Amino acid sequence: MISDTHLFKEIHEQPDVLQRLLDREKPAAEQIAQAIVRHDITQVTIAARGTSDNAGRYAKYVFGAMNGLIVGLAAPSLFTIYQRPPKFRNALVLGISQSGASPDIIAVLAEARRQGAVTAVITNEPDSPLAAEGDFVIDLHAGAEKAVAATKTYTSELGTIALISTLLSNEKEAQAALEHIPAAISEALSSNEVVMQAAQRWREAKRAVTIGRGFNYATAFELALKLKELTYTVVEPYSSADFLHGPLAIIEHDFPVMVIAPSGPILNEMRSFIETLRQHQAQVICISDDPQTLDLAQIPVAAPAGIPEWLSPLTAVIPGQLFALHLASIRGYNVDAPRSIHKVTETL
Repeated sequence: MISDTHLFKEIHEQPDVLQRLLDREKPAAEQIAQAIVRHDITQVTIAARGTSDNAGRYAKYVFGAMNGLIVGLAAPSLFTIYQRPPKFRNALVLGISQSGASPDIIAVLAEARRQGAVTAVITNEPDSPLAAEGDFVIDLHAGAEKAVAATKTYTSELGTIALISTLLSNEKEAQAALEHIPAAISEALSSNEVVMQAAQRWREAKRAVTIGRGFNYATAFELALKLKELTYTVVEPYSSADFLHGPLAIIEHDFPVMVIAPSGPILNEMRSFIETLRQHQAQVICISDDPQTLDLAQIPVAAPAGIPEWLSPLTAVIPGQLFALHLASIRGYNVDAPRSIHKVTETL
């Protein structure tokens, strides 16, 4: 039974994992926020790979929109292969890694420390080599993640970024909204039956795209990754704006598109985008909390209502995780151990 798999269980552990993080890691997140202020830091450089890289994409929008920080993703090969590291100067260098074991990410943090930059690490392994390079370390508190595809560590990474942001901004309304997210994730998990039925529609799909914009640009990347890992489908992530600049040409009758469209400033643009997809006869799955937007999709998946857009990636990703799980199961694949990949990948 699919409910007996590690992946199913770990997806459903996410409310408890996030609650543990918020309960236990506030002092460490507060220290990072204080260091940003004390050192007059204006930019953040993030070193990450895979799923953690997608958490970095989320950080780009959160730290930018909520805290006015310039955020960039590091190019680890500059450190390990070309040996031409950039000057960090007035930056917080943040390593994000489930395992804390990848040599290239460790190299970025080690060079940052050598240059005297402030370093912080977000990891599920606080005794890892990467954690040793952090002035500050936040434990994801996800417990053992036995399935190869990362789920609970991803939402815990997003929660950590949101926690640092709220403490840095010191906005009580934002902090209260974040405290509500574990319950909202529990609500998002109730979409399991709807998603299981929706996955049948993609049974024969060989290629697809995922679309998000703004805060959920990261969600598009993360769901594309999960679909690739678990279902072996060729899935490309795009922002809705970028997709109109050329890739729209690939759309034909019944081409599968997954759109993440939460309430917020981006919603009207996403509705217009879905209308364009409909004109080109795409098959649209839409994850949204807005009933009118859901009515535009052939396959509507309701997300929890009342979530601020900047926090919606924590809830919007849940139906997508479940969708990838069920599609892989429908196709008869091992959802806990996809072919060719391993839980810990060490790259140089």
